[in-house]
Amino acid sequence: MYCNQCEQTAKGIACTTVGVCGKNEEIADIEDVLIYALCGMSLFAHEARQKGIVDEDVDRFTMEAIFSTLTNVNFDSERFVVLINKVVELRESLKTRITEAGGKVDFEHPAAAFTPADSVAGLVEQGAELQFIPNLDSDENIRSLKQTLLYGLKGIAAYTDHASILGQNDPAIAGFMYEALSALLAEGLTIEACVPMAMKAGEINLRAMELLDAGNTGAYGHPVPTSVPLGHRKNKCILITGHDLRDLELLLKQSEGKGIDVYTHGEMLPCHGYPELKKYKHFYGHFGTAWQNQHKEFPNFPGPVLFTTNCIQKPKEEYQERIFTTGLVGWPGVSHIAGKDFTPVIDKALAMDGWQDDVDNGSVMVGFARNAVLGVADKVIEAVKNKDIRHFFLVGGCDGAKPGRDYFTKFVEQVPDDCMVLTLACGKFRFFDKDLGDIGGIPRLLDIGQCNDAYSAIQIAVALAGAFECEVNELPLSMIISWYEQKAAAILLTLLYLGIKDIRLGPSLPAFISPAVLDFLVATFDIKPIAGTPEEDLKTILG
Repeated sequence: MYCNQCEQTAKGIACTTVGVCGKNEEIADIEDVLIYALCGMSLFAHEARQKGIVDEDVDRFTMEAIFSTLTNVNFDSERFVVLINKVVELRESLKTRITEAGGKVDFEHPAAAFTPADSVAGLVEQGAELQFIPNLDSDENIRSLKQTLLYGLKGIAAYTDHASILGQNDPAIAGFMYEALSALLAEGLTIEACVPMAMKAGEINLRAMELLDAGNTGAYGHPVPTSVPLGHRKNKCILITGHDLRDLELLLKQSEGKGIDVYTHGEMLPCHGYPELKKYKHFYGHFGTAWQNQHKEFPNFPGPVLFTTNCIQKPKEEYQERIFTTGLVGWPGVSHIAGKDFTPVIDKALAMDGWQDDVDNGSVMVGFARNAVLGVADKVIEAVKNKDIRHFFLVGGCDGAKPGRDYFTKFVEQVPDDCMVLTLACGKFRFFDKDLGDIGGIPRLLDIGQCNDAYSAIQIAVALAGAFECEVNELPLSMIISWYEQKAAAILLTLLYLGIKDIRLGPSLPAFISPAVLDFLVATFDIKPIAGTPEEDLKTILG
């Protein structure tokens, strides 16, 4: 086992026996086999594209398979066996179609003819022999760039899968994925050859987030500022976590009129701002904070919990029987809903006591995506020109359990009263319930949404730059980004593709970034590790 794809990598190098996420050697090695098989299939899929062969089913499956290997998504070995066998089946089908079209099928790389073992134990043995990550390249800098690309691809796959569920697709995304996965197998690459591919990943991820934004807003309307209760009311209840809006909509429809309230957890919080979801009267409030606190929080929720995408941890025995997964999420022994009939979740809620009292724990505001913010852009611009607003800080990203993340709480607490804080993703839970007041009636803390709503943040920045007739890097805007997993890697590549500079990244830098690659990023994009105190960084930024 060798896994260093997340921020909590053991000893800042790699997890080699068990991952901090709960991934064991079995899952890690099988995931490596899946990615290796996908790289082999991509050789043919990329060649098929050159012959005009585009298969939407292959594209869709590829995104799902890659998404399954993200941190905290699927821990069920048997489901990976099915995925690996499907990869080989699709590879051979593509091979036949390419041959009929007169294309190339004689690839020399072993991945092109990989035969998976017929058991979990056999696949684990193959994964251990592959040593996929260490063997990406003998040159640590090329290996570093290939890993950066691979983890960016995983983030792209996640956003593309979400967008596809909502009917938003662009075949160019899958086309790039095949090209990039094939490149991971290439030998003798140079840094000059690898960097453009990583930047292209950033461009493709921007497109994926654009499609997902179109899917979310097209189906559920543009988010509007909304107050969300943090307490609860006496009633049966269901908690939904993850990121998937369609699953939430289906759960709301199926539970309507049954005497059950639906609460959000984690990155589902921003869903309260969507008009088409707000209309459900039993869509009530928010419970808990970020993904890493579920062991402490879930025992206190008196109803079932539905996981819709990544962020699952090994459930504690005391509440495992009321955990349900759907979509790509999986944990051995946990009830999985393969379709979208959430009757088992609803029945479990009806069988449990639910909340027995009414409790007011205050509320938080959500719904400040690009439409809401740009709707008051004239006030924002006037406030900046009048020096009522001195600076904007985008503080957000992934949360995690690693020490040092209290930096982000302390940073926001010390942001001067004449500055605005924009936030997104689960990193917001370090400070989401802080009352920062307002500037001219505009809340100083603006929740833009989920991690994919980085697209909204980008559109806000671009619009403000246009209004002030300057470049984005010339705006009074600083990005203080926390990261954890691969969607964050994809978003970072998007920001770099857009030429955004002076990003502060932490609480630690990726273990897969070699010193030479880090030097390149610092020299080219002025990326800064979060190394000082909030006081020091604020003083540096604000002068």
